[in-house]
Amino acid sequence: MTHTIALLPGDGIGPEITAPTVELLNKLGDFAFEQHLFGGASIDAHGTALTGEVTDACKRSDAVLLAAVGGPKWDTTDPAKPRPEQGLLGLRKALGLYANLRPVRPLPALYDASPLKREVIEGTDLLVMRELTGGLYFGRRGRDGDSAYDTCVYSVAEIERIARAGFEAARRKVTSVDKANVLESSRLWREVVTDLHAREFAHVELQHVLVDNAAMQLISNPADFDVIVTENMFGDILSDEAAMLTGSIGLLPSASLGGDGPGLFEPVHGSAPDIAGQGIANPLAMFLSAALLLRHALGMENEAAAVELAVDRALAEGLRTRDLGGGATTDEAAQAVLNHL
Repeated sequence: MTHTIALLPGDGIGPEITAPTVELLNKLGDFAFEQHLFGGASIDAHGTALTGEVTDACKRSDAVLLAAVGGPKWDTTDPAKPRPEQGLLGLRKALGLYANLRPVRPLPALYDASPLKREVIEGTDLLVMRELTGGLYFGRRGRDGDSAYDTCVYSVAEIERIARAGFEAARRKVTSVDKANVLESSRLWREVVTDLHAREFAHVELQHVLVDNAAMQLISNPADFDVIVTENMFGDILSDEAAMLTGSIGLLPSASLGGDGPGLFEPVHGSAPDIAGQGIANPLAMFLSAALLLRHALGMENEAAAVELAVDRALAEGLRTRDLGGGATTDEAAQAVLNHL
């Protein structure tokens, strides 16, 4: 069976890490790749970060694989001008993607690359599950004279569906992160999560933690977490913080999932325009995002595990790209993983 993958290389190092990922996937199954302009590249060509044609192509696909978007070239504070990130928000909304999964599992071979001590991160294996379609990023916003405003809005249904996904993913505990001591939306969040836990998931431990305390505990005791469930902006910040436990954001994949439509799979890192075109970008987060695609979009668990094991073995044998303190190029890193596949 041929699986159709919508390929969005995007900007900066995006095309450089997309090419070896296509090579990797072609060794594991029968795929038809449909490549499209997205983000800044689409702004340059079409004046918008996401065209209707690309949106339709993504909806028709079995999964969407995105590399990276953005860069100084398109940075602007003018609300009338397009930004690459608008394409990402628009695509998430169009595909109904409400759950962003970011697994964080520091590898023993890289414990010493983490800014934290080995004994602090040892045994860490957590999942940040971020609500993706509500909150400040999608609420009413604007300017009124010399003031600006952004509105954080959540409904019971939005909170319940992301909380349910978190409970279903948990092995032992869900940590629900909010700011219920200050925000009314967080008070509703806590009420809904507590009620759902009592009704359907009493067998899973539930812990409520304020976001500032959660940020502190991620650094002081990361191994204590299992699944972290939180709203959009808190999840955006905490997942990037958690990413640094591994020693490099260049190792972290993510999956954005919704209902019956295709999921979106992308590395956590940005487009790194400062190293674009030099052939030194780390492709491993893109490879691991492809593994999440195989697992969550196509049900190809054995192939997904093979990719993850190949990455683990390459790192255990000494593979180190620039961001990990070594000198391996993008091609060398890709080949090291392919050799173990």
